[in-house]
Amino acid sequence: MKRLVLTLAISASALAVGPALGADQADQIMRGQYQAVLGDCAGCHNQPGGKLLAGGLPLETPFGTLVAPNITPDRQTGIGNWTETDFHNAMKTGIGHNGVRLYPAMPYPAYTRMNDRDISDLWAYLTTVEPVSNKVEANQLPFPLNIRLAMLGWNALNFTEEAFKPDPAKSAEWNRGAYIVQGPGHCGTCHTPKSFLGADKDSGFLQGASLQGWFAPDITGNAQSGLGKWSEGDLVRYLKTGVNAHSIASGPMAEAVENSTSKMTDPDLKAVAVYLKSLNPDAGNEQPAKPDEARMATGEAIYRDNCSACHGGDGAGAGKLFPALAGNSIVAQGNSETLARVVLAGSQAVHTTHAPTTPAMPSLAWRLKDQEIADVLTYVRGSWGNDAAAVSSGDVAAVRKQLLP
Repeated sequence: MKRLVLTLAISASALAVGPALGADQADQIMRGQYQAVLGDCAGCHNQPGGKLLAGGLPLETPFGTLVAPNITPDRQTGIGNWTETDFHNAMKTGIGHNGVRLYPAMPYPAYTRMNDRDISDLWAYLTTVEPVSNKVEANQLPFPLNIRLAMLGWNALNFTEEAFKPDPAKSAEWNRGAYIVQGPGHCGTCHTPKSFLGADKDSGFLQGASLQGWFAPDITGNAQSGLGKWSEGDLVRYLKTGVNAHSIASGPMAEAVENSTSKMTDPDLKAVAVYLKSLNPDAGNEQPAKPDEARMATGEAIYRDNCSACHGGDGAGAGKLFPALAGNSIVAQGNSETLARVVLAGSQAVHTTHAPTTPAMPSLAWRLKDQEIADVLTYVRGSWGNDAAAVSSGDVAAVRKQLLP
């Protein structure tokens, strides 16, 4: 930020010599800073307690660990020796400086849809960030996955370089939302299910996927498991504050809200809401088999002893502090991974300017056995209109092993 202030000061000084040039440079840098917000660059490239965009944050993938690189303009350890063309190619084609092929953990399959001006603006901003000397070994994948040339074949099978194409039949607001979601926001990187090669399954666009021990939920307009029960206002409120009547952001989404969506403009948030609400609105989920009555009775008893004080005997919750479980699309997801994780490890809500209170869910791993957690989750998922499938003790055990190996 100090570097940005200095750059703006220099730009302001340039007004005395070249008013239009100085103003244009300042405007471009500010636009680029906003592109960094839309792209949540800090989410991957900021290590807790580290310098801005200096990298070093491990990213766990199904194939091994990648570490987000330093993208400050440091010449030895960052991107200070890159040209704008290098950066443009990395964003649009996945090929960076000196022809180095990037892994799609850097979401170039989404960034390729960004327009040239937005990419140039982002580059202009990155050149103003404070240079930080922080050498990062980004590629920590096991052999042979650590051979970057393999990405040549991956791209041939799974990647098409293409710009965003507005839909002329839709409104400008809808198209703006589509551009953000599909492009800089790269929402599909987390929320779209993946093939065995780690590529997006386009047929399941934004219908939910496992990610780093969490299940990124269905964010289409599906009435049962998606956002069908949310209004546009509910969605805007959630993205801006991290909380609404339906849910409280936690896990990776808490980071996305804190660093990205809470800093987006209101018109952009509204556009995103309009677009997401239009997706897959009529799709219905296959009705699961009714849970065993004995398990439901056991789960209800566990719920009343451990959960009802906060979430209510009827699952109605307590406003912004404790989310409702009744009719909750997060509860009704096809995958129970996130629910098991929250019960086992607890969770801390996101902190934002507009919702500074961060209620917490305590860990119950010490108190409840795997079968008890499976039973209470089966009860919650089978009650109050949720109509989701039962949870097995094996499902819970797998999450426990991941959290507490």
